[in-house]
Parts: sequence; structure tokens; C-alpha cells
Amino acid sequence: MEFYTFVLKKSAGYWVALCLENGIVGQGDTQEESVSKLKEAIDSVRDIYESNSDIYTSPLAIKELHEFLNLEDQETITASYELRKVYA
Repeated sequence: MEFYTFVLKKSAGYWVALCLENGIVGQGDTQEESVSKLKEAIDSVRDIYESNSDIYTSPLAIKELHEFLNLEDQETITASYELRKVYA
């Protein structure tokens, strides 16, 4: 089981979890659902990485994180952010 760091952002009534180690996202109506979807996505991608060594992976760039945190949804004026960890 590996350790991953992610940021939660609420936007337009749903939650998005963004993994900092690989840029994978999960989305849901609740924080828990978005984290669950993120875990599923990480597991799926990890299976692909293990079977195909030609795939390049890298941590999320600061510029991409900045865009994620600052991208404003025109329907929503306020946003919530949380930094958490997940074991997947």
C-alpha cells in the first residue's frame, strides 16, 4: 500500500480530489465519494504502469496545482480546499 497526498476542492456543488504525486483526479458529490473515486483511479493507473514500463509518470507541477486551486467556476463564488493523504 502506497501513500499519496491530495487536495480536495469544492466547486459547483461537487468535490474534486487531485493527487499531487501523479495528477490523477476523483470527483463526487461528497468528499468521501471523491476520495473513493480517486483511490479507484490510482489503482487502475497503477495496474497499467506495472504492465507497461514505457509510461512516464511525474508529480504534479506547481503551475498545474496553482491552476487547479485558482480556476474559478463562474457558478460558484466561494471554494473550499483541504490537503489530505490517502493510502491506495
